[in-house]
Formats: sequence, structure tokens, C-alpha cells
Amino acid sequence: MFFKKKRKIDYDLDMTNIPKHIAFIMDGNGRWAKKRKMPRTYGHHEGTKTIRTLALEANRLGVKAMTVYAFSTENFKRDASEVEYIFKLPKEFFNLYLKELMDNDVQIRYIGHLEMAPIETQKIIKDAIAQTAQNHGLILTFAFIYGGRDEIIEATKDICEQYKNGHITLEDITEDYFERHLMTKDLPPVDLMVRSSGECRLSNFLLWQLAYAEFVFDETLWPDFDEERLHHAIAIYQGRERRFGGVLK
Repeated sequence: MFFKKKRKIDYDLDMTNIPKHIAFIMDGNGRWAKKRKMPRTYGHHEGTKTIRTLALEANRLGVKAMTVYAFSTENFKRDASEVEYIFKLPKEFFNLYLKELMDNDVQIRYIGHLEMAPIETQKIIKDAIAQTAQNHGLILTFAFIYGGRDEIIEATKDICEQYKNGHITLEDITEDYFERHLMTKDLPPVDLMVRSSGECRLSNFLLWQLAYAEFVFDETLWPDFDEERLHHAIAIYQGRERRFGGVLK
């Protein structure tokens, strides 16, 4: 068995400037497992523990929403056995942690094409959503069989259908109107995007939503990403000036 070493959290965070929405690209599970001469699936297993840890800590800090990139539309290119294992992880995750998430008022949601997952996986996720629907703490959203380009295309199709049927005019199509057709329409804007493992790319994740988010690329492999690294990322966020295209006075 491998145990994570508990590290001291020593970042002095400004509790009046906590990002409302943090998005995570959970990268490095396979490399973490390889370093330990274990199969890639073991890294995914350990990575689910990190989701639980960060969700509880983000909730405690007052973060309103946390979105994790669980499975992309491109991940079907991976080995079939790995894909099959990933589809089993929601059952494992919610069997272990749903009660604890419920006790902490966390609400579960998803974005993506859940209908492409096995029926059992769909049921597990939908049951978790139903059980937590009345919770009012952190909104934990799983981007599952999700792709940013696909989301934008689907939103565009919806809007084109509205225009074709005469329900809207071209002048009605604004940024706000477009955002209301995205899968994240009920979530606050993403303030902070964190990618683990040192890779510096978006990998087709929340392409519209990340337009003015702050990015933090952390060298830590996802299974080792703990409360300290979360605090570190928020500290970096708090040290930046967010101008949204303007100039601070």
C-alpha cells in the first residue's frame, strides 16, 4: 500500500477573495502509477481520493463550484480496458464518499454526454445527483464524456434551431444568450483553472468558460494533489490582478 504524506498547510489566504468556481484538469494518474510500478488503473483509483479531499476542502473554504475533467470525448482513444475501468469509478467513488459529501451539503452535477456511458454508470451518477439535489454547499460537477468544442457546437445548433423557427433574431444572439445554451449555464463563471502534472494545455476543457479565468499549472501529479496544493493555487490566484481586458485604476 502507498500512503500520502500529510503536508502542512501554511498559506495565509484572504478569505474575502476565494474563487467562486475552480476547474481542475486532473492529469498525471498514469505517470503516478507507473512511478510505483503499478497499472494505470491504480492511478485512477487513487485520483478519486483527491477529488473527495479537494471537494471537502473547497467546500470548507467557501468555494461555490468545483468542476473536474473526469473523462473527455477524446479519452475513448485510450486502451479499452482503461476506459472500461474509468466507467466503473463513479460507482466506487459514490459508494465510498456520497454519504460524506451529503453530510457536508455538497451537490453533485455533471456536464457532457452521459448517455454514451454504460447504463450502470449512468444510473450511479444520476442517483448521486438526485440524492444531493437539495444540498446548498459546493456544487461538484463531473465533466464526463465532455469536450469543449463539442459543447460550443451543440450550443450553436440549439441557437440555430431557435433562429430557424423564428423564435429569435440575429440581434438576440449575444454572449449572455450564448452562455445560456452551454452545459454550465447554471454555474458561476470559472475564476481559476488548475492543471496538475506540469502539462500546460487546456485539452479541450471549458474553452468558452476559461476565457478570463486565471490558470495555474502545478507540477504535482493528481493523486498527490492535496489541500496544500489547493491552497497554493488559490494563493497564486489571489496574487494576480484580474482586469478582464480593462486597466486597473
